[in-house]
Amino acid sequence: MSGIVIIGAGEAGTRAAFALRETGFSGPVTLVGTEPHLPYERPPLSKPLDGVARMKTICSVETLSAAGIDYLPGMSATQIDAARRHVLLGDGRALSYDRLLLATGARPRRLTCPGAERALDFRTFSDADAIFSRVATGGTVAIIGGGLIGMELAAVLRGKGVGVHVIEAALKTLGRAVPPRFAARLQARHDEEGVHFHLGQGLAEIRPDSVVLTDGTLIPADVVVSAIGVVPDMEIADRAGLAVGNGILTDAFLRTSDPHIYAAGDCAAVAQPGGGHMRFESWRNARSQAETAARNMAGAAETFAAIPWFWSDQYDLGLQVAGLPQPGHQSILRSLEQGELEFYLDDGRLVAAAGLGAGNSLAKEIKLAEMLIAAGVSPDPAALADPGVNLKALLKSARAA
Repeated sequence: MSGIVIIGAGEAGTRAAFALRETGFSGPVTLVGTEPHLPYERPPLSKPLDGVARMKTICSVETLSAAGIDYLPGMSATQIDAARRHVLLGDGRALSYDRLLLATGARPRRLTCPGAERALDFRTFSDADAIFSRVATGGTVAIIGGGLIGMELAAVLRGKGVGVHVIEAALKTLGRAVPPRFAARLQARHDEEGVHFHLGQGLAEIRPDSVVLTDGTLIPADVVVSAIGVVPDMEIADRAGLAVGNGILTDAFLRTSDPHIYAAGDCAAVAQPGGGHMRFESWRNARSQAETAARNMAGAAETFAAIPWFWSDQYDLGLQVAGLPQPGHQSILRSLEQGELEFYLDDGRLVAAAGLGAGNSLAKEIKLAEMLIAAGVSPDPAALADPGVNLKALLKSARAA
């Protein structure tokens, strides 16, 4: 029996392997991972413990063995023979499969300026270990990119007393994923903490002890970190002749253009009800897609329809965003003692919500907002704005209606 092969032992691949067993699938499951470690979660990488990069493993050797999952660490998959349903590994072995899951994730986007090879990435445990082992109190780090990863790293480094410069080509930070109101508040907090911003600037060169901006400004830097985003890792899918775009294209069931091959996580671009494909980069999305793909590979026919959600911790502030806020949405603000919520209506229907407050203080409200979004409600804007109106009561009313 060929069973199921999973390429990629990150969040999506590993969760899919265990989800297969939870569905009752009893055939062989092989998990192929390029890194030499046990599968681990990426979010804790930006939260070192006593200055040392943390590895929070998803599972142990014992749990893999108990589940009957054959884990191949430090192994690359080099080629897919879709006609014969074989995966060729870097050591020359060929694995046969009945179903194949591509959970190859994403890889860092590369800088192209002179000296780009001097910049460190921030994607894997090895990357995090290299950064934190080289950072010393009193040193200076230049972070290229003012997105979520760059800003989270800036917050951690400032907490260690490290000087931080953030260089961003756009005129503001966090512009891609974070609602403008909360992006501005987070940047202001970084300003308060002493982060130096260089906005609307590109890189001319990275030198051994500094970076040079396109306007000629020279910024001393003991360490340079590239955090300019990621691109889906779809090379093996492309070589196999699968349909690709901004990711490995799948239908709503997470099947690729080959019905025996599925994709999930950061590498997958999923068909949307209104047309087109969308790729989501978040920890929870990786888990949700993995579980859906696993059930479908085991024989179900379940469409993927989870609400996008992500969070970010910066200093003592916690940001959560559910759904996909767009500039054209009607915005409703609710001010609370512990922070602020912003709701987004599209033609009267609640489609997204975001919150920024102390720590995890708004988690309950965002969860209730998610449930309201899933219910497809069109709430009274005045009720959303009124902190005296309980979101749980709105949900109960919506379900009753």
